[in-house]
This record gives sequence, C-alpha cells and structure tokens, in this order.
Amino acid sequence: MRAAPTSTGGPTAGQNERDGARLILAGAILGFLAIGFGAFGAHGLEGKVSEQAMGWWKTAATYHLPMALAAAVMGAFTQRGFPGARVAGWLFTAGTVVFSGSLYLLTLTDLRWLGAVTPLGGLTLMAGWAVLSLGALKTKV
Repeated sequence: MRAAPTSTGGPTAGQNERDGARLILAGAILGFLAIGFGAFGAHGLEGKVSEQAMGWWKTAATYHLPMALAAAVMGAFTQRGFPGARVAGWLFTAGTVVFSGSLYLLTLTDLRWLGAVTPLGGLTLMAGWAVLSLGALKTKV
C-alpha cells in the first residue's frame, strides 16, 4: 500500500525512498544485462551475423549501458525529491528496453519489422531527457 500524498499532492519521503530504490534496481539489472549482451556481441556473434546486424548490436550496446546508469542515477535523484526524476527514470528504463531490446532481437532474428519499433524506444529516451530538463528548470539554483 502506498503512503498518502503530502498536503501538496506530491509523494511522501517514504514513497520517494521506495520508488528511488526500484529505479536503482531497474538500472542495476539493465547494467548487468548490458555487460552480458556486450560481451556476447563481442565474443559470440562476431563472424556469425552480417556486418549490418553486428552494427545493430553495437548500436544497442552503445546506448544500453549509459542509459542503465542514467536510470539508476534517477533513482538516487528520486530519493532526494528532484522534480521529474521518477518519470525520467522510468522513461529511461522503458526506452532502453524498447530501443536496445528491439535492436538485439533484430540482430538475432532478422525480423525487419522490429526496425520500426526501435524509434519508439529512442523517442521514449528523448522524452526522459526532456522530463529531466523540465525538472531542472523547476529547481531553484
């Protein structure tokens, strides 16, 4: 059961702690998978898929690990009450799964329709950065 919102309608400190921990966990899982998928691509796929498919895998891996870190950092920001961090973190998480995941699957299956899914993940990642930017604008510097 979630704690009641504060009088201003925002999340409570306990809710920020829990939501932040969930984002940190999501980022950690994504990071773990990024290392494994990167190693698999470097050592298990070389010479077994086309050069084009290898490029898809490398693009997926290039975005995967930094976005996993970004999701985990948003968890820490959420715990500190930074505006927009919770939403940005989940957008980073979902965007990474869709963007990198569709490219990994495209590489392994050659199902070309997955190429149409990849930009949706990219837009989701961009939305995360936009939300984070708006949150930064809301803070007093």
